[in-house]
Amino acid sequence: MPPAFEQFYSVRRFANLSNLSFSPDGEELSFVHDGSGQMNLWRQPALHPPRSAGGTRGGEATQLTHLVDDAVRHHVWTPFGFVLGVDHQGGEQWQLHRLPASGGTPENLTRRDDVQCQVGRLHPDGEQLTFSGNLARPSDVGVHLLHVRDGEHHPLVEDQGTYAPGPWHPDGRRLAVVHEHANDDQDVFLLDVHSGDRTLLTAHNGDEVNVPVGFGADGRSVILATNRDSEFVWLARRSLEGDGRLDTVWRGDWDVEHAVVDAASRRLAWVVNVDGVSTYHARDLDTGRDVPVPELPAGWCTHFAISPDGRRLAACVGRATSPLDVYIADLETGAVTRLTRSFTGGVDEAELVEPELVRFAARDGRQVPAWLYRPRAGDGRRPVVVSIHGGPESQERPGPPSTFAFYQYLLSRGIAVLAPNIRGSTGYGKTYQSLIHRDWGGAELRDIESAARYLRGLDWIDPDRMAVYGGSFGGFATLSAMTRLPEYWACGVDIVGPSNLVTFARAVPPFWRHMMKRWVGDPDEDHDLLIERSPITYVENVRSPLLVLQGAHDPRVVKPESDQMVERMRRLGREVEYHVFEDEGHGFTKRANQLRAYRLVTDFLERQLAVDR
Repeated sequence: MPPAFEQFYSVRRFANLSNLSFSPDGEELSFVHDGSGQMNLWRQPALHPPRSAGGTRGGEATQLTHLVDDAVRHHVWTPFGFVLGVDHQGGEQWQLHRLPASGGTPENLTRRDDVQCQVGRLHPDGEQLTFSGNLARPSDVGVHLLHVRDGEHHPLVEDQGTYAPGPWHPDGRRLAVVHEHANDDQDVFLLDVHSGDRTLLTAHNGDEVNVPVGFGADGRSVILATNRDSEFVWLARRSLEGDGRLDTVWRGDWDVEHAVVDAASRRLAWVVNVDGVSTYHARDLDTGRDVPVPELPAGWCTHFAISPDGRRLAACVGRATSPLDVYIADLETGAVTRLTRSFTGGVDEAELVEPELVRFAARDGRQVPAWLYRPRAGDGRRPVVVSIHGGPESQERPGPPSTFAFYQYLLSRGIAVLAPNIRGSTGYGKTYQSLIHRDWGGAELRDIESAARYLRGLDWIDPDRMAVYGGSFGGFATLSAMTRLPEYWACGVDIVGPSNLVTFARAVPPFWRHMMKRWVGDPDEDHDLLIERSPITYVENVRSPLLVLQGAHDPRVVKPESDQMVERMRRLGREVEYHVFEDEGHGFTKRANQLRAYRLVTDFLERQLAVDR
């Protein structure tokens, strides 16, 4: 007998925002995961040496918050305890809370359930913390300064647009601030927090990624992650004086995806995404010499941090056969310590499936990368699920607990998975990423069709048992495929996906709206185009059953997006199954809801794909 569903879903999930923080003394690490059934804050010793050459746990973790209806989404460890961003039932109106280092009940500091706040950077004095939030106007995100001990805060930047705090200058008076024009276009300026004076550091034309990493120890330069004059993000140093030239720190043929500097700005560490696999690098900024990084698991690094003294790196890494776990790499001794063990389902890793990285040709000749998972067991032609990631400016990579459990369970039941990085995905250059802009439901739908044709060409795939699945943008892509490519699919699963691009664009959070025109389109000026690209326009084409899951409090893709799709299908007599999660938002935070949701999904797929159970 194959392992049970519950075994594959015995996985602790890590929160996806600001999720690794060293203690001020560097001896412990904090993180957020759902080991309690909800996203709560934990702390764990980081200095214990591994008990064996392979590395084992460094010490027991301690749970610090005990939330049930609310969830911790991000945090920072300060000398006065923690500052947390807490969410209520998925609404994403994150409130800042203060928590003693020993744990307990978080104290609400912002008390504004109509705003979203996110923690930023700790001041060199340890007493002040920047954060971003739309406190002044719903449509604009500014930068604010919090005094941690008394909980008072005041604005630093309240302009129109979206701004985020970057690192502090060593003098403690100046701060790097990011002006976010779009996902692939930012400016960085230096703000004097006392006088309000600003110096633009990244003047450019066109779209350009610019993210501040840290300042030099002498305060005379800043390190930036940028894709200036390149398809990929690289590391540059810019003098705070002179003509603004960018000097190369590191540059390659793949994106830098994380970069950090220690508290004294003496050591830099960064992660490079090489065709979906993270590689690790470090450099001594005083000597300019590279520092060897101990061998971490070959997988996807979702979070990355450096200890205050620059000696240790913390990485949250996942692989196809082992979901996200936290590792500590000691740059002095070369030791790697695994702090967590997230998968507790009792399934031997040897029974799990590693994917093959494949590429298939799109209609325009582009090569679309994809992860192909082939079941170990079963004879004859196998059913397959085409899984489209969200974003869309994101990347399908092995390792997240949700896809680990979902894919490996399907594989154990003889169902294959193809997870493509269709155009618009990150990790393959800025040109490839930008192809999705103002083209939702356009060329990327042809990529999905190319994926289906590729699968039909494999002699071990059953072309009559192909399903399409996705969440968020992947849900939109699923609805597009079901309504505009109906001949390929035996069924589809849509989780919180937009069905009508006009109503979607009008209902997104207010601070998204200034970017919607260049990202998706203007609901008034581009009305006809958006209707032409919307799945709701083509519902009469649907031939096969559809499962729809939706969070009642979703602020990104509001419930009416799923409602209207389901209502239209039912009116036309199409087969649709609909489940609304009344205490969730854009996804499933509570473990009980995650289990219920994916039991619904897997039962539906096994039933529709005629899999023996």
